[in-house]
Amino acid sequence: MPRPSLKPTAQQRILVKSMSAVGIPHEQIAHKIGLRSDKTLRKYFREELDSGMTEANHNVGMTLYKMAISGECPSATIFWAKTRNRFRERGADDVRQLAPPPFIVTCDQGAQLHAQA
Repeated sequence: MPRPSLKPTAQQRILVKSMSAVGIPHEQIAHKIGLRSDKTLRKYFREELDSGMTEANHNVGMTLYKMAISGECPSATIFWAKTRNRFRERGADDVRQLAPPPFIVTCDQGAQLHAQA
């Protein structure tokens, strides 16, 4: 006789979504809610598994953004600028900073004297 079909509860859906959001492996989530297989978990909780991490990343991103624009957390502003705007710091020992330009334009003083005469 086959097993009865799973009927996920709202509480199970919330738990699966929150565990997925923090990156817990499917096998461990399945065990926590009493399923024998992560395949069954994916069959009945696909939406929660797919959206959990996305929503968590969105929430963290919004919190970081709010901190960055508040002016109260300079490290968040710097982090945002470096990661989102690709800003970077160059140290004093950065060779690219100390290297001369690829060519130098000079003026021949003899040519200047002839031009003035």
